[in-house]
Amino acid sequence: MADRPQHWSNITETSSILGMKILLTCYQLFGHTGFRLFLAPVILYFYIKNASARAASKEYLTKIAPFFPIEKQKKMTSLRHFFTFGEMLLDKFLVWMGQIEKQDIVFETAEAFKKIKLDSRGGIIVVSHLGNTEICNAIGNQLPDVKVTMLVHTKHAQKFNKMMQKTKSKASFSIMQVTEITPATAMILSERVANGEYVVITGDRTPVNGGGRVSHVDFLGSKAALPQGPFILASLLACPVYLMFCLKQDASYHIYVESFSEDLACHRKERQQKLEEAVTRYARRLEHYCLLAPLQWFNFFPFWQSNPSSDEASAKK
Repeated sequence: MADRPQHWSNITETSSILGMKILLTCYQLFGHTGFRLFLAPVILYFYIKNASARAASKEYLTKIAPFFPIEKQKKMTSLRHFFTFGEMLLDKFLVWMGQIEKQDIVFETAEAFKKIKLDSRGGIIVVSHLGNTEICNAIGNQLPDVKVTMLVHTKHAQKFNKMMQKTKSKASFSIMQVTEITPATAMILSERVANGEYVVITGDRTPVNGGGRVSHVDFLGSKAALPQGPFILASLLACPVYLMFCLKQDASYHIYVESFSEDLACHRKERQQKLEEAVTRYARRLEHYCLLAPLQWFNFFPFWQSNPSSDEASAKK
């Protein structure tokens, strides 16, 4: 029997803390142009060494290619995909150092921000590994009175997070490290939402413990496992859900926020159907934004992996 692909949370980091320090120093000394020059050998090394990430990139590009004309497909190479990832890492550092200026950000959905501002309730904001989630720090510029907590699996990228901590962070949000949402975690989040805070959680990676609930839905023409967790949490907290995507377009950061649901709470017998519908709708929106910035997809693991029969059995428990 063929070995099942590793879960994303078990993929070992190949990044070097020294390499990241060098790149960050290059930016500080020589600016963006110097950073790009030094980035080239680093990305080439990563591209050659990491066969699994290279294969995942090529699989993704194969899935998304049919949505674009031939001329566009020719430019969507795996190596260019890797270079886009490298530039995104710099953007993460810039966010944490407070070097992303207000004029660098375009808020595309003013109505959604207005709705959040006027609503006394807190809620959940579902993000993804498309674009740069750290740009959500910019919410502080648009909504200075709104508090945000980001749920992250920092154990998966300890080296990168170690570097982030040394950049004299000026982030306007707090971070909560979680590997799973326990009843205790849910109680903490419930209290924060009740106080008008927003919880940011990713919606494109399956649970770290491997035993969580997932739905297998169509995504870029094939079935992919997406977590039900963000929507289960929303139903438990009886709070509104928003989607947020942060894409770099024409050298600016474009933030899209959408109202997704006012309340996902429902009777137990309706819960599974409602969760399936929520994940399916989320997959459609994720696909929509992938097509706006195809090379900004940063899930470098076998995304269309898994055994639907076993996962679906787990989901129905």
